[in-house]
This record gives sequence, structure tokens and C-alpha cells, in this order.
Amino acid sequence: MLKDIFRKKRKYATLGSLPSKNPLEGERTYLAEPLIEHESPRKELPDGLWVKCPKCGEVLFNKDLVENQRVCTSCGYHFRIPARERLEHLVDPGTFEEWDKELHTTNPLEFPDYQDKLEEAYKKSDVSESVLTGQASIEGIPVVLAFNEGNFMMGSMGSVTGEKIARAVERAIELRCPVVIFSTSGGARMQEGILSLYQMAKTSAALGRLAEERLLYISVLTDPTFGGVTASYASLGDIHIAEPGALIGFTGPRVIKQTMRKELPEGAQTAEFNQMHGQIDCVVKREEMRKVLGRLLRYHQEGAV
Repeated sequence: MLKDIFRKKRKYATLGSLPSKNPLEGERTYLAEPLIEHESPRKELPDGLWVKCPKCGEVLFNKDLVENQRVCTSCGYHFRIPARERLEHLVDPGTFEEWDKELHTTNPLEFPDYQDKLEEAYKKSDVSESVLTGQASIEGIPVVLAFNEGNFMMGSMGSVTGEKIARAVERAIELRCPVVIFSTSGGARMQEGILSLYQMAKTSAALGRLAEERLLYISVLTDPTFGGVTASYASLGDIHIAEPGALIGFTGPRVIKQTMRKELPEGAQTAEFNQMHGQIDCVVKREEMRKVLGRLLRYHQEGAV
């Protein structure tokens, strides 16, 4: 078999051996024209079929990666995940009710090209803003949820983002429900200037009222969580959870290096680093998140002994 694989191909086709008219010459082999090899058309693989893990370099079949909640089967690296996909893995099937879907961002400061960026964000994601809010059940316990959508302008916090989160918290107070917010954001949205920074105060005030009502708020920080989101609702939880390897901070390492001329320690701003220094209560794998949240919600349920 190996000989057949590595054997050199003949450049000419053999027609056969014919007897020579000269009895001293023996048989002659007559060759035809050179063979023309026709290459079969190369099949192109569809885009998105395979994904390379940025941590270990393993090439993963995209379908298997999605089925594993976008966690590398080789090294456990947690890829970023869309809000609705995360929602499906987390809540009880058929229990999610979306809120404030009709709210859309405008261009209050008439920032150049902002409307074009918003249109592009609508196409890249299936949400109306950088946050998805609503009510659902986790292991049978009613809960108000908010999920930042990283595909919508990196989950940045604009006026509608803050408004949707504030409304969700206020309805949680009315319904006497706990709140769970999954943060994924690059920070406040620069195209809305000071209006985006106002959302830090708005969401913080709403969560302050939730605390006064003695209702639970669990903040889950995912990769990445930075800027005004870290400085407001992401850091105001009664319990702080993070996914493995998530980058969490106020300013990214590149900006810190440019402004302070200093390198951050290796591994700084990761979830594990923040847990070691008391910023995060626990680091939970994505596959275990539903179970952990269900247990925490049961422990803190109103009327629970």
C-alpha cells in the first residue's frame, strides 16, 4: 500500500509491447502522447465551520463549540457568547418574558456617523439595544434578568441601556423578585457623552432602592467588563460572580500603560486576580452557572428558613 502511495506517476501512457520486425531487437514498447491530468475542483469549506481557540490553539468544530456553551473542550477557555444564547442555557424553557423591546436609541447629540453605527449594531445582534431585560424562572424561582449584548457596540452603556436596566430593577421591586445582571461591556458610550455617564447614577439609584427593599441582587461579570459599567451596576451586587478568565476593571491595560507608563502585573484584571483581592466572591464555570444561581436564589428566597 505504501508503495502505491509514494510511487511516481508515469508521464506517458503505455499502449503495449509489439514484436519488432528486426529479430535482433526483441519487443519494443510504444508510448502515446503525454497524459493530461485533470485536477478536480477544490471544495471550499464554508466560513464559520471551524474555530481556533485563542488560548490553547486547538481547532474546534463550531457546532460542537456551540453545544458546549462556547467553552473550549480542550482547555476550558470561555468564548464570548451572545445574550440570547446565554439566556437559553440559563433559564427554565419557555419562561422568559422580554421587557421594553420597543425602546430604541436616538442620536441626541447628533454625533457624526452614530446612526450608521447603530444600524450596523442592529444587524450584528438580535436585540434593540446593548442590554436584554425581562423576567424568567431559574430552577422554578422567578427572577428579573438583564444581559449585556457584546455584539451591540461592545455592550457599551447608552441612555437606553441605563433606562432599561433601571426599569427592570423597579419592576423587580414591584414583583418582589431578585435581580441577576450579566455584565459585558467596554464602558460608557462615547457617542452620547455626558448622557451615557448619567446612566451610572440612574442604575445605581435604582439598585439602592432594591437594597432598601431587602431584595437580592447578583452581579455576574463576564469578559470583558470595563469602564462605567464596572464603576456602577456591575460592582453593586450583594454577591459578585465572574466567569473564568474574564477581564474586569475600570481601564484596560493598554490605556494604563499609555497614561501611567507602567505595566500591570501578569494576570491582573482577570476574574481570578479580582477574586484573590476580594473584588469577586466566586468564579463559576459557564456549565455550572445555572445550578449555582439556582442554589443562591433558593437560599435568599423571601420566607426561606
